[in-house]
Amino acid sequence: MNPEEQKISAGILALNRVRVQTIDELPEEARPADEAEAYEVQEALHSLLDEAGYGKRVGYKIGCTTPVMQEFLGIANPCAGGVFNTSTNYITTSAQYQNFSHPGVECEIAAFIGTDLTPTTDGSPFTIDSVAPGVKALFGAIEIVDDRWTDYKAVDTPTLIADDFFASGIVLSQPLPVAEAPDLTKAIGHMTINGKRVGEGTTGDILGHPYEALAWLANSLAARGKHLKTGEVVMLGSVVETQWIMPDDEVQIDIEGVGGALVKFV
Repeated sequence: MNPEEQKISAGILALNRVRVQTIDELPEEARPADEAEAYEVQEALHSLLDEAGYGKRVGYKIGCTTPVMQEFLGIANPCAGGVFNTSTNYITTSAQYQNFSHPGVECEIAAFIGTDLTPTTDGSPFTIDSVAPGVKALFGAIEIVDDRWTDYKAVDTPTLIADDFFASGIVLSQPLPVAEAPDLTKAIGHMTINGKRVGEGTTGDILGHPYEALAWLANSLAARGKHLKTGEVVMLGSVVETQWIMPDDEVQIDIEGVGGALVKFV
């Protein structure tokens, strides 16, 4: 894509989100051909949303990091999107259902970055061991996703990435100092909707360990000349299948030993 095509693509996606509309597909000339082009469009989208007063990016979400979500979406590799300050909430919140096109919820673990994770001078990739010292705290978290497509199953993966891969909002638990964290290969996470258990999984489902997802993101950013920065929040992936919700639904998650959060859709 040339710069003009990137701007057109990002402009369509930004307008669609601000207007809370759904879209069939991007025009062919504005459609990213691969994931590299998709992340360039996504960056342009973030800039446009910031200019429109939608908010500033303060972190990232990573999707498709667990077998249950890879099967659900039919995508075999992780994909990243942005987290905005205006849609970051803590512990308990309410959300206006009308502000979404087709909202869903996921049960996740999130990391607070306490030290810049800059690429090494020799270009060696990030690993679970090299990203771990950069994590200051953990959260149990709800990701609020929004399906902004008429039929997302008919949309190619680069286009979904360009549109922030369903990202819409997050609700974080109280922060847990990383030194107090349970074994992240087997911490149990579960979700209830209106008091009924709807899904359960373990944090080890996230690529074997949630920090593997963090290392993937650090490497993905490095390949684009970027890095994770102090103060950013990273949603590491859902341990349960996405649940689409209705008005008045109350959603609660808990990552045992880490923390819980709640959102009520009104």
